[in-house]
Amino acid sequence: MKPKLADRPGALAWIFLLPSVLYIVALIALPFVLAIAFALSDVSAGDPSYDYVGLLNFRRAFDDPVFWRSLGNTFVFTAISMVLIVVLGKVLANILVADFRGKWLVRFLVLLPWTTPVALSSISWLWLLDSIYSPIDWVLRQFGVLGPGENLYWLGQPGLAMTSVIAVHVWRLTPLAAVIMMAGLVAIPNDINEAAKVDGAGYWRRMFEITVPLVLPVAAVAALFGAIFTFTDMAVVRVLTRGGPNDATQVLASWAFYRGIEGGDVAQGAAVALFLFPLLLAAAVAILRVVRRIEVG
Repeated sequence: MKPKLADRPGALAWIFLLPSVLYIVALIALPFVLAIAFALSDVSAGDPSYDYVGLLNFRRAFDDPVFWRSLGNTFVFTAISMVLIVVLGKVLANILVADFRGKWLVRFLVLLPWTTPVALSSISWLWLLDSIYSPIDWVLRQFGVLGPGENLYWLGQPGLAMTSVIAVHVWRLTPLAAVIMMAGLVAIPNDINEAAKVDGAGYWRRMFEITVPLVLPVAAVAALFGAIFTFTDMAVVRVLTRGGPNDATQVLASWAFYRGIEGGDVAQGAAVALFLFPLLLAAAVAILRVVRRIEVG
């Protein structure tokens, strides 16, 4: 008797996987193949006809000083953001798992930056960092850090602009890292901490010898998600600085958008965007290898 479809694990596995496969093909594989095709052509907004030009667009990218500046900014932006996101995420995770009155309100406030649409939150920060009416400057003047009538041009000076973009991005992604790490903290058996307390281990010793080693695999996963979101994020840069001043905050994602969409050079924008793929792949492989070594060790 021929087995029914429900009794065939191999067939059921493919049926359950099919929606995910179709989703990946439609939203990832096809756009990626299309980006490669555009990068090898001279397609533009004014002339959509396809003509193969080989690696010309990549050579043009290498000759563009803004591309190299965007590449360097991407590494700086990602490295600093990742360190801050992981560290602050661990601190917030400890707060979220603690037992105190009003914990639900604290959890709501912590998760609010992640649940707020990025455009809306970035526009709020655009007002907070205004060169004239910034409430941050007003607070600094009240504490005597700034003199009367003195302002910090947060988005008008290269160093302050990059600092502001990183701060807003960290503010957005830290809640995600905190939730991921909170799951790791909750999974630690209470018996381990109780036994350490009985043996006389203090808070900091338990933190660095028990909690941190056990949470490291989860922290690496949080770092992986943070790296992906940071590498591909351009919303904060676009809303706050549009890559300025003088391309000081330009990153690969934003530069690809400005060249390909706003500049109309679709082929050049696709070539710049493709540089994100090997960088993301290398970061993902490195982080997953670290996770595997931690789990094996």
